[in-house]
Amino acid sequence: MLGSRAARFARGLRSVGLASLPGWRGRSFALARETGAPHGGDLQPSACPGPRGRQLSLSAAAVVNSAPRPLQPYLRLMRLDKPIGTWLLYLPCTWSIGLAAEPGCFPDWYMLSLFGTGAILMRGAGCTINDMWDQDYDKKVTRTANRPIAAGDISTFQSFVFLGGQLTLALGVLLCLNYYSIALGAGSLLLVMTYPLMKRITYWPQLALGLTFNWGALLGWSAIKGSCDPSVCLPLYFSGVMWTLIYDTIYAHQDKRDDVLIGLKSTALRFGENTKLWLSGFSVAMLGALSLVGVNSGQTAPYYAALGAVGAHLTHQKWGLKILPRLIL
Repeated sequence: MLGSRAARFARGLRSVGLASLPGWRGRSFALARETGAPHGGDLQPSACPGPRGRQLSLSAAAVVNSAPRPLQPYLRLMRLDKPIGTWLLYLPCTWSIGLAAEPGCFPDWYMLSLFGTGAILMRGAGCTINDMWDQDYDKKVTRTANRPIAAGDISTFQSFVFLGGQLTLALGVLLCLNYYSIALGAGSLLLVMTYPLMKRITYWPQLALGLTFNWGALLGWSAIKGSCDPSVCLPLYFSGVMWTLIYDTIYAHQDKRDDVLIGLKSTALRFGENTKLWLSGFSVAMLGALSLVGVNSGQTAPYYAALGAVGAHLTHQKWGLKILPRLIL
């Protein structure tokens, strides 16, 4: 259930904006920006009518709905109809790849494409694992009861086989990288397998999600450079973890009632009325870490201007958040 919060977050909130971090040292860094449109970031439907009088749509949900019927449960299982979670996994990779680009050069488009493919596959695998772990919980919550495994559209065995297929394809993508990156990427599998369980044992499952979703901040740099520069990669990874704590804590407040009823934990329940104070701390830590990234990678004025815009957006989002004074069950 936690693994899909990032995807559902875009339905109620604008994107955090951290993704727009241009990096220059006389270099050009491709603008990476999270798209947080309604309905899980789907594109708006086209106004062109279809051949049978129906509107054509390029939204992710419409593409999934137009797929062959036997295939649709598997596409929904990997959340292809809700692509914002894939963006949240992919963007840290783009920051790292962009920062690793040579001065004056665009990021490596081949690596951006490769990591985009990997993000789709690994996000799908994470959602499959999440739904396998949570199928009994999902059946008890109206919002999740129609998920393919909980609804009985896909059996546990079928989902396990499907998971194997996704991981095999993801391994194929990983093997396109250098040996250092292959070993580093393999190290994330333990996080991918276990983070859905964290909401059962700790009030900090969002931290586990952040550690998992931002692994690309390490992997993108190593894919370009052949190894990680700790002075850049570690603060970049840390800032991504703080970002995840911000957006997923905000979203977790929408699930508080269900979480209490079925015995799950979250930072929203842990922070309660002090959520805005905690979010302020996470924001300061994130911006501080990104400033350190800029200093250590030799960034110039545009980078810090973008960082200021990110800080303003976070402040606006935080103060626009309404927290119920207490949870009434």
